[in-house]
Amino acid sequence: MRLTPVILAGALMLVGCGKAEQPAEPAAGDMPVAETPAPTIEPTAAMGEQVFKRCAACHTIDSGGANGIGPNLHGIVGRAVASHAGFSYSGAMKAKGGVWDESALDHFLTAPMKALPGTRMAFAGIIDAADRKALILYLKAQK
Repeated sequence: MRLTPVILAGALMLVGCGKAEQPAEPAAGDMPVAETPAPTIEPTAAMGEQVFKRCAACHTIDSGGANGIGPNLHGIVGRAVASHAGFSYSGAMKAKGGVWDESALDHFLTAPMKALPGTRMAFAGIIDAADRKALILYLKAQK
């Protein structure tokens, strides 16, 4: 007799182990949204014009524009390093040599004082790669 309650309890447990109850379908507004990555915005020269505003305190960009604290940057892409007439470059910049192509500008603009120890360009740099690319596109368009 004592066995009956134990068997009954066991049978109820087995019944509970049957097929799980299916959850109700969510309402249309409750549908889970698949996470999609935000679209990548391709940098443009117009975006670079906005980035250049950080540079405008020291550099001009107009054709034939005067040098400021830094040299005029009109036509910088493709120009020899430390070659803008009338600007007094640091010894480190003069010794650098080469041409300001997109790769050289990208490296330098990331962290100027680390990229070229001895430069007088007291600017922390542009950390964001998309901002640097946009700025370089803008500088490249200034021919």
